[in-house]
Amino acid sequence: MNDEIRRRIEDGTAALRARFGEKLRATPSLSDAEPQGDGPPNRHGMPKEPPGQNVFEKAEWPVLDLGETPEIAPERWRLVVDGACEAPLTLSFAELMELPQEDLEADFHCVTGWSVLDLALRGVRLETVLALARPLVGATHLMAHASDGYSTNLPLEEALKPDVLLVHAVEGAPLPRAHGGPVRVVTPQLYAWKGAKWVSRLELMTHDRRGYWEIRGYSNTAYPWRDDRMW
Repeated sequence: MNDEIRRRIEDGTAALRARFGEKLRATPSLSDAEPQGDGPPNRHGMPKEPPGQNVFEKAEWPVLDLGETPEIAPERWRLVVDGACEAPLTLSFAELMELPQEDLEADFHCVTGWSVLDLALRGVRLETVLALARPLVGATHLMAHASDGYSTNLPLEEALKPDVLLVHAVEGAPLPRAHGGPVRVVTPQLYAWKGAKWVSRLELMTHDRRGYWEIRGYSNTAYPWRDDRMW
């Protein structure tokens, strides 16, 4: 990564944190005084197991999709970032790998009633890519589009959380195709449908717009510790 890219990331990240930091800290998964669920506090202070969830072992991580599993070789993968931003860009897989990498453990909560805990993930913070794109002052939301036609929306204060990653590896191995490889979005503080598999485009928006499941009755906000599954 050259010095110019590093400077753009640092400056863009600082601007986004100044603009969205207060909203980010006020989101329910960080600030809810009476969250639902069981177990000791997780990494961001909520009960380890949200209400209505069954914990699966990592090897049992279920596969859910729209019935299509795109086959995208890493060398053919591209991520377009466009919409309400000053600097639209397109990243190849090699370029993604040149950006600052994040290693973290995170929990994965599916709206259908199961969770997989403590997944070892490696990827790039979504915040890093948005810092390069420089969202316009009027940008408030993000639509993540996938290669299978899927889409899901996020307010920027959720998308910019430090544990929201463009994941390319899990448990020390490349992210399997069935789970969205070569790259997917993971949103540990929301139900997992908010993280698009086989992500191909991040569309910055100046207003909210519902994605694939949201227009079919799923909650627009998707907070696990409020059992926030449906409209």
